[in-house]
Amino acid sequence: MNDNVAIRVKNLSKLYQIGGSLSPYHTLRETLTGMYKSAARKLGKMFRGREDAEQGKDNQTIWALKDVSFEIKQGEIMGIIGRNGAGKSTLLKILSRITEPAEGYAEIYGRVGSLLEVGTGFHPELTGRENIYLSGVILGMKRAEIKRRFDEIVAFSEIERFIDTPVKHFSSGMSVRLGFAVAAHLELEILMVDEVLAVGDMAFQKKCIGKMGDVVKGGKTVLFVSHNMGAIRSLCDTAIWLDNGKIVREGTADEVVSDYTETQMEHFNDSSYVMERGHDNVKNLNFYISRVEMLDTKGERTNMFKYNGKLILIVELFGDAMLSNYSAEFYIYNELGHLVSVGASGAYHNIFFNKDIKRLRIEIGPLVLTSGKYTVSLSIMTGVVRADTWGHACSFTIIQSMPFRSGHDISAIKEGVCILQQSFEEG
Repeated sequence: MNDNVAIRVKNLSKLYQIGGSLSPYHTLRETLTGMYKSAARKLGKMFRGREDAEQGKDNQTIWALKDVSFEIKQGEIMGIIGRNGAGKSTLLKILSRITEPAEGYAEIYGRVGSLLEVGTGFHPELTGRENIYLSGVILGMKRAEIKRRFDEIVAFSEIERFIDTPVKHFSSGMSVRLGFAVAAHLELEILMVDEVLAVGDMAFQKKCIGKMGDVVKGGKTVLFVSHNMGAIRSLCDTAIWLDNGKIVREGTADEVVSDYTETQMEHFNDSSYVMERGHDNVKNLNFYISRVEMLDTKGERTNMFKYNGKLILIVELFGDAMLSNYSAEFYIYNELGHLVSVGASGAYHNIFFNKDIKRLRIEIGPLVLTSGKYTVSLSIMTGVVRADTWGHACSFTIIQSMPFRSGHDISAIKEGVCILQQSFEEG
């Protein structure tokens, strides 16, 4: 074995049977009787020259994984991406020894901790405290080792008040918090995390992503399944893209995410380009943003932009401003929730709109942003008062990013915020 290899997967395949009915529980006597009856039926069909066609019709099969091979080095973090049903979770379940492969094998060198679904490995009748110790024992740790990390685990999970409550009374978010805290803080060599982190709130997701970065710096190996392309790009060294149980692309995280994101253009529909909201989601009913539409420079609706492209927002407002004029602002966030760019018609350009104007055109770009998904929040200001804010009003994706080629100007970047070129005018 190569001493640097933490996980080696060779021709791994998993076959599932679908369409068959579930078998009820039988006693030993019923099972033996059924075996004799089944043998008699099959023998009779052979003599009559008939095969059991119904069995093939009712018990179809599907390859959830097919001939998957890759290696992960020790201390490396690999991302696994792909659409729902691509085989990502099945792969992690095999590597976690929850299910067995139909073909191939996987070699794992090190103690493995997994967080594949809410409450993984927890006994519902035991308290949070008891489950922490149980998880450690299962992993082969001594009680003294678990006790040394106990306070750190509880503090990270932020559920101190409920640590002596049976887990069956936990919400899904609480279970995820405790599950990740246990997996990330116990003495493991390999950590496997599925999309389960999406159950937690935004603040906890950021906390978990930061912790995974610390885990890797500590020399541990991480296998990370996620639909969050920003997290994959920022955390992972390498990535594999699965589709229909097969590896489509393997390489650096940037390369794989860029290729994957570009192919997703065909899967978006018009509802992704236009966002609307009604009275139920607005605090200030007198004057608010009611609709936003995303266009490219050709005037076509889209939410996919190439590096250096331009995003045009058509913003519609409803109601009447308290003052005679107003200004507009936008805020762009990446997938980790970090602010990457801002714009303001009043503060930056001294442009204000008459309150009778209810349609604005905001042009942003060139979009000198790395590949990934971004969200846009919008605000309108009447004087110094923020009349309305529409958080995460719309989202767009940057594909084919080339941020540091010759001639690229990054002088506008200060403290992580890039002031992109922008213009505001009546729509």
